[in-house]
Amino acid sequence: MSHTVVVGGGVTGLVAAHRLRARLGPDARITVVEQADRLGGKLRTVELAGTPTDVGAEAFVLRNPAAADLVGELGLGDTLIHPERAAATIRAAGRTVALPRRTFLGVPADAELVRPVLSAEGAERAAAETTLPPLEIQDDVPVGQVLAERFGRELVDHLVEPLLGGVYAGRADLLGLRATMPALVDALGPAGGSLTGAAARVLGTPAPTEKPIFGALRGGMAVLVAGLAEAADVRLGYPVRELRRGSDGWRLEIGSPGRAEVLHADAVVLAVPPPAARKLLADVVPAAATAYAGIELGSMAVLSMVLPDGVTLPDTSGVLLAVGERHADGTPFTAKAFTHTSVKWGGAPVRLRASVGRVGETELLRRDDEDLLAAVRADLAELTGVTAPPVGWAVTRWGGGLPQYGVGHTAAVSAIERAVAEVPGLAVAGASFRGVGIPACVDSATAAAHRVAAHLLQRTDAK
Repeated sequence: MSHTVVVGGGVTGLVAAHRLRARLGPDARITVVEQADRLGGKLRTVELAGTPTDVGAEAFVLRNPAAADLVGELGLGDTLIHPERAAATIRAAGRTVALPRRTFLGVPADAELVRPVLSAEGAERAAAETTLPPLEIQDDVPVGQVLAERFGRELVDHLVEPLLGGVYAGRADLLGLRATMPALVDALGPAGGSLTGAAARVLGTPAPTEKPIFGALRGGMAVLVAGLAEAADVRLGYPVRELRRGSDGWRLEIGSPGRAEVLHADAVVLAVPPPAARKLLADVVPAAATAYAGIELGSMAVLSMVLPDGVTLPDTSGVLLAVGERHADGTPFTAKAFTHTSVKWGGAPVRLRASVGRVGETELLRRDDEDLLAAVRADLAELTGVTAPPVGWAVTRWGGGLPQYGVGHTAAVSAIERAVAEVPGLAVAGASFRGVGIPACVDSATAAAHRVAAHLLQRTDAK
C-alpha cells in the first residue's frame, strides 16, 4: 500500500488529496499535513452575527469551469449560487459610475466603453491605441508600463490598477504582463499588435444572453473544504520541519521541536507558499528552491460587516476605487473595494465586505482592527451614505497571502517545474504558478496529483 503525503491543507492540497484518492483507490494511504489548526488556507468561513461569512475567497470565476465542475463532482451542486443581476461600479475622479463592460482586466475591447471612467483627454488617448505601431512583446514587461505607453496612465490608474489590485493586491507597475495576462499576450499577433484588438479576441463575441461570470456556495466555502477533507487523513497543527529523499522514498519531520514525528512516504505533493517550499526544497531540489525565491508575496485584509435590518445598500454588486481617490475633505480612502454581499448574492441579513491594502501599504495594514473599522465606515458613508454601526464585524488579515506575479514570474515557474520534474515521486502545486483563483488552484492540484499517481502506479506495475 502506497503512502502519499500532501504538505499544505489549503484548497490546492485538499484537491490534490481528493484526486489522488480517485486515482489510487480506497486502499492507498494519503495524509494531509497542515501547520495551522484548520483546513482551507485562504478559504475561510466564519459565523458573523449568526451568518456563515467567507472572509477569504468568496467566489470563483466560471470561465475556467474547474471549480464549478469540482463542486458538482463532490455532490454539492445544489449549493452553487450565482450573483444577482446587480452591476459593479467604480469610483474614479470623484464619480461613481458603472464598471465598463468588455474589458480584460481593464484593457478595453472597445475604447468607447471606457469613456465614462476617463477624462476627455484620457478617453482620446485610450482610443488612439489602435493607431499606434504594432506591439511586440519579447521579454516580459510590467503591466503598468506597457499599458500606460499604449493607452495612457489614466486608464491604468482608473481601471487596470483597481482590477488587478482585487486579484493580486499588487501594483500594476510591479506585476508582469505575461504572468497576469497571458491570453492577451498570445492574442497580440493575431490582433495585429493592438492590445485593444487582442482584448476583443480574448473576450470573443458578446453572447445574446449574459451568462454568470462568478459562482459561490450557499453556506460559504467551508462547504467545499468539508467535502474535500474526506479524501485523506488530516494532521492539523503540524508544521513540516524537514524533507529528505532516500533510496526507498521520502522522510518528513513534522511537528514542533518538542514533539517532532517522522513520516515515511512513497511520494510527496508540496502545496505550500513560496517561503515554505523554498525551505523544504533547499537540499532535495536546490534549483527549485532558488527559483521559488523569485516569487514575492503581498498582504491585504478583509473587513466583513453585518448591518442592521432596514439598512439599504446601493443596488450594485459593489464598488472599486481608482488610484488616488479621496473623500470630499481631501483625505484618502482606506478601502480599495467594497462588495455589497447581500445585494450581489441575495439573502439576508444586510452584509458587505471591504478589501484593504496593496503591496507597499504596510503602515495601513498595521493599524489595529478598531481603527480600520472606523476608517472603512467613513469610506462607506462617503460612498453610500450608510452610517449605521454594524451588528457584527470581523477583520481578517492575510499577511503574505497573495503571490505576486511580477516581471519574470513565468520564467521562475518554468525553472521550478523543470527542476521538480527530474525528481520522481515529487510534485508542487498552488496559487504561485498559473493563477491565484480557486479554478487555477484546482488545475494545479490536479496536475500534481496525476504526476504523483502515475509514478506510484508505474512503480506498482514494475513489481
